[in-house]
Amino acid sequence: MNSVSWLVPLPVLLPLVGAGITLAAARRTQVQRFVSMTVLTAVVAVSGYLLFAADREGPQVMHVGGWLPTEGIVLVVDRLSALMVIVSAIVTMGVLQYAIGQGRSSFDEESDGEAPLPVFHPTLLVLNAGVSTTFISGDLFHIYVGFEMLLAASFVLLTLGGTESRVRAGITYVFVSLLSSMLFLSAIAMIYAATGTVNLALLASRLQELPHATSVVLHLLLVLGFCVKAAVFPMSGWLPDSYPTAPAPVTAVFAGLLTKVGVYALIRTQTLLFPGGSLDTLLLWAALLTMVVGILGAIAQDDIKRLLSFTLVSHIGYLIFGIALGSAAGISSAIFYVMHHITIQTTLFLVVGLVERVGGTTASSRLGGLARVSPLLAVLFFVPALNLAGIPPFSGFLGKVGLMQAGVDDGSSLAILLVVGSVVTSLLTLYAVAKVWGRAFWGSGELRGSGPLRGGHHVALGSGLVLPTAALVGVGLLLTVVAGPLFDITSRAALDLLLQTPYILAVLGSGGTP
Repeated sequence: MNSVSWLVPLPVLLPLVGAGITLAAARRTQVQRFVSMTVLTAVVAVSGYLLFAADREGPQVMHVGGWLPTEGIVLVVDRLSALMVIVSAIVTMGVLQYAIGQGRSSFDEESDGEAPLPVFHPTLLVLNAGVSTTFISGDLFHIYVGFEMLLAASFVLLTLGGTESRVRAGITYVFVSLLSSMLFLSAIAMIYAATGTVNLALLASRLQELPHATSVVLHLLLVLGFCVKAAVFPMSGWLPDSYPTAPAPVTAVFAGLLTKVGVYALIRTQTLLFPGGSLDTLLLWAALLTMVVGILGAIAQDDIKRLLSFTLVSHIGYLIFGIALGSAAGISSAIFYVMHHITIQTTLFLVVGLVERVGGTTASSRLGGLARVSPLLAVLFFVPALNLAGIPPFSGFLGKVGLMQAGVDDGSSLAILLVVGSVVTSLLTLYAVAKVWGRAFWGSGELRGSGPLRGGHHVALGSGLVLPTAALVGVGLLLTVVAGPLFDITSRAALDLLLQTPYILAVLGSGGTP
């Protein structure tokens, strides 16, 4: 056990302990808020230190209970997992602060908004623990456990308020998630039957010893399960119908995090377990169709939430593009773009929550003049919208350029087609957000809202709703400022992922496979 390995389980343990405390303090709102924010702040600090240690010394490993990898649970934090834990905790903090500022008891439209619903804080912390479990697990089964923690917590959050539309959306989401879980669990059972282990480091060598046909079947099952979770076309139709019905904070955290656990699992699977690239062509076609079909769906939407849900699907295609290329440049750019996408999508959904409170609706055709009513709200939408569209010099532009350069370096006709598709998708994304900008912020429609932030009142900078939203806008801009050093880290992460040796040696020791 190295010097900081005791920190490895904390991104999971801290939120779970915090969830228990906030559940016990259900009637003490201030205690819940303090504990939740303290826990998430601690997770950011711990994961930041783990990133520093992983970048300097290699993957940080804990063998839980002192058991060998063949017998017990292994937790691993390398550069990739540390980056994912950091960004997920940061956006969860922003969403939590927004929810506190919203102060609505049930996130229901009829709520008087005096006290937060007691179950919200523990459920959000369990969600964060599930995300971290997925990122730091060193075996397939506990990645599955992380998925199920996410499913349980997300269903509770999705149905807060108990309205008919939310319950219906929750049922759809659970059905799709159970399908993904069934595929994943079936793959785990078959992999264990074929190799005698579910430990990722051990599987890296044992899967290569299987007959090719068996390996392809196992690979395909895993990819299908993860693609359902990541909303990759044609398994993406559930997302635009599920996310927009939820309250703004819930939609934001869903948009930022839930599909990314599937993307993370794909990165880990493609680089560590199945590095031969047998399904790369299939994934490249899936990436292209996800980009194009998603953005065409976005253009057809009038409701801003649904439009952003379709852009969310579309931009998953960029991530799959980088993964499927299988090169160091492609995977490095995909990791960078994951961080960008988590931050920007979360931010935009929080901004849409503000739009709904100011205008009383998210239908762009029924809005108008928001820029005159609240110039600050216009700025909060404008900056991340340009970032999403990939306008230079924002991080979205840098990530897309990295992916396109990796595609050009690949040189295959399909990769070049993906580069063209990426450019078209980016232009259509700009068109989609420009349509919202023109209609909702500068159109002649009349605002229909009434409330503390509606009816012509400017949104104050000190507002509990605007401050966390502005902070996340700032995080998106910070990604642009630190893009150089961040790309250096993601490049080193990609090289280690492709080499496999640093991960395997960290888990199994210099002796290699037992």
